[in-house]
Amino acid sequence: MTHSAAELVALLDLERLEDNLFRGLNPPESWPFRTRVFGGQVLAQALVAAQRTVEGLAAHSLHAYFLLAGDPQVPIIYDVERVRDGRSFATRRAVAIQHGRPIFIMSVSFHRAEPGLEHQLDLDMEVPAPEEVPGIGELPPDVVARLPAPVLAYWRRPRPIELRPIGLGEPVRVPRRAVWFRASGPLPDEEGLHRAVLAYASDMTLLEATTLVHGTSVLGESLQVASLDHALWLHRPFRAEEWLLYVQDSPSAAGARGFARGLIYDRAGRLVASVAQEGLIRPMRTPDSQATA
Repeated sequence: MTHSAAELVALLDLERLEDNLFRGLNPPESWPFRTRVFGGQVLAQALVAAQRTVEGLAAHSLHAYFLLAGDPQVPIIYDVERVRDGRSFATRRAVAIQHGRPIFIMSVSFHRAEPGLEHQLDLDMEVPAPEEVPGIGELPPDVVARLPAPVLAYWRRPRPIELRPIGLGEPVRVPRRAVWFRASGPLPDEEGLHRAVLAYASDMTLLEATTLVHGTSVLGESLQVASLDHALWLHRPFRAEEWLLYVQDSPSAAGARGFARGLIYDRAGRLVASVAQEGLIRPMRTPDSQATA
């Protein structure tokens, strides 16, 4: 594994304190999102905690709310409630705790694999293969010149997920975008870990879809930004170190909140996951009061 992929695996390897109680650490100081804990990290760690209380079933959906900004200086405690254990389905509730207060709550549903009816909404847009999309270090000079400094800095950050946004820096006429992503190195052959890595990545670029047509960005200084909730449905098996296409759109923004959806396809065009999120995108009067996403 590359160094950053190995760090991500370590980040998701929680310490079991009790049967239903786990402790997750935060990444090294060199990682981004150090002013507060990255929401995708809490999402993925909570999923790992819930998965470790279930046997023989796989997570198929989760619904989460971000309550408070996480403190990157202290570990996060995950308290899992075993809500239901049935023959085909199981339900868990996970609460992330810091400083004696819940910062995040999530419900996860698990399902025992079984055959059934099958269809999917096929990809309805033409996209280049990931090899045809320039990596962040390969962006043409004209694209670099068009990107605001905070946006360029965000895309250039080292991270355990390799991102290749399609059409970065081009004019946007509809609130829709697509991004290729994958773990930056090989991952262990553990299905639960791959689900957690996808959950981690699903929170990385989605909220940006809510600002595209407004000529601004969640990465700039004109908005106070925070994820409010996050929902993820896992449809089919996948490998998180292989390229996945994240097609995102935003049906609505109103009342200082933006709503975004995402469909995640593998290279064969199989729909492997669906995502939905609402976030705070509050216009700021002064840059000094910006809350970093």
